[in-house]
Amino acid sequence: MAEPANKNNPTVKQHPAIERSLNKYLGQTILLFLSTLSLVVLVAAAITAFDTIVRDFPRLWQPADEYSALQRILENILLVAISAELSLLLLFHKTSAAVEVVIFIIARKMVNPTISALDLLLGAASLAGLIVVRFYYLPSESEMKGARSSEE
Repeated sequence: MAEPANKNNPTVKQHPAIERSLNKYLGQTILLFLSTLSLVVLVAAAITAFDTIVRDFPRLWQPADEYSALQRILENILLVAISAELSLLLLFHKTSAAVEVVIFIIARKMVNPTISALDLLLGAASLAGLIVVRFYYLPSESEMKGARSSEE
């Protein structure tokens, strides 16, 4: 059995009240800042998605250059996905969200038509590696729920 905490016991360190309150309020301030930043990024992503739908999709039906319009649409869609995953990362600090952000960044880089063959090969290899890491080495949502329910 463990000994109860005792003020006379020299091995038990008590944090001063000012340090506890500072940690509490500073933590809440940081969480509020990250939530606000996440909201700003999400609003910017929504504006970009609307802009892509209104301006870029009609260019697909114009006789000019459909390929460059499609490339721009894909880049913007991947940019919106990066923004959404970054918002999730700022809010929840999940490792899987960080890996997904990097996956979308590499995918967006690979859409560029000026990419060299070596960059394309390295991008494909890194995407494959990140997907393996994501699905085999990071815990899934069902595993996390199972671990939570077994703790209770």
